[in-house]
Amino acid sequence: MAHRPYIVGNWKMNGSRALLAEARAIDRAAQRHRGVQVALAPPFPYLGLLRDEVSAIGVGGQDCHAVAKGAHTGDVSAPMLDDIGADFVIVGHSERRRDHGETDAIVHAKAEAALAANLGVIVCVGETLDQRDAGHAQAVIEAQVDASLPRGHGAAEAAAAGKLSVAYEPIWAIGTGRVAAVDDVVAMHAAIGARLIAMYGDAGGKMRILYGGSVNADNAAALLGAPGVGGALVGGASLTADAFLPIVVAAEPDEG
Repeated sequence: MAHRPYIVGNWKMNGSRALLAEARAIDRAAQRHRGVQVALAPPFPYLGLLRDEVSAIGVGGQDCHAVAKGAHTGDVSAPMLDDIGADFVIVGHSERRRDHGETDAIVHAKAEAALAANLGVIVCVGETLDQRDAGHAQAVIEAQVDASLPRGHGAAEAAAAGKLSVAYEPIWAIGTGRVAAVDDVVAMHAAIGARLIAMYGDAGGKMRILYGGSVNADNAAALLGAPGVGGALVGGASLTADAFLPIVVAAEPDEG
């Protein structure tokens, strides 16, 4: 049985206690759209508060450390996220790779740690505009998938169970208003899917590959209806229910 489309809102470094009202509205609406798996990833200070406010949607962290505890000021471990009630964590977002110098090896270690803590994991990959213009986009993405995805801690089982996903986020389309052409998205998702099958066998074929890159109400239907697109990782449009919910609706499978 195929996994439900997965729509994940990444609030990034935005939010306040007042924004929890938007999360409650999203949660209420998600109860009417059971054909879609919906989740939000708020900043760490609001994660526990949001967990207490919602019941129909998942709640996750935007990052985690690769070790369970220790002298790592300012970091948060995967067991801590699990302890506070998080369902999943995003690792390898392009902004983490860019701003904090995270390599594929670091992302891989974080993904392994998250699975070991029984969290769902979304591993992000994406190419720069220069890499795409040079014709290297597919090679870059395939290399990131091979080096960033977890191999141990029951990774194949997590993939089969829907607890391991990949988010393809072309870096040049994040927060810019630019969106990859649907044909390009289909091609990149197909390349990622082939690598996942090579890594995990049949379980890899069941993994959801999300698209992330300026997804909004206007382009969601075309993107989410494209072959191989299993959901979306949404940035700015996830901050309000009015902007986020049309994306959820666009992901709802046709009953017929």
